[in-house]
Amino acid sequence: MSFSVKTVKSEELDLNELLALYRSAGWLGENDSGGFLPEAVDNSAVFAAAFDDENGRLIGMARALADKASDAYIQDVAVLPEYRRRGIGGALVKLVVRELSRTGIDWIGLVGEPGSVNFYRELGFEVLSGFVPMRYRGK
Repeated sequence: MSFSVKTVKSEELDLNELLALYRSAGWLGENDSGGFLPEAVDNSAVFAAAFDDENGRLIGMARALADKASDAYIQDVAVLPEYRRRGIGGALVKLVVRELSRTGIDWIGLVGEPGSVNFYRELGFEVLSGFVPMRYRGK
């Protein structure tokens, strides 16, 4: 199986395939329409997609949020379960990093899921000791 990765905009994607990818990662439920997805794709500093070369199917994605000047965060790295462990996730992250670096962004961070430390270490990331990831939940 061969695959290709490239940066894309929402009009280049089958949004049903993107929705399936988000669901496979556990980020959306079956009843969520994913209506925000085109904007999420187009408003990302970089949105990278992986496609199965045999059938053109969307099989993975990664995106970055950034100020487009100095700092960026990689978010939403996902590969369909049946395509994992083939180098697709790494290729996606490398493409996002390359595109961010090309625009002069020199601080790239992320919050990885439990168990992903070795995956990201192999791609050049290190754990930021002394920092705690947090999420706003309101008062």
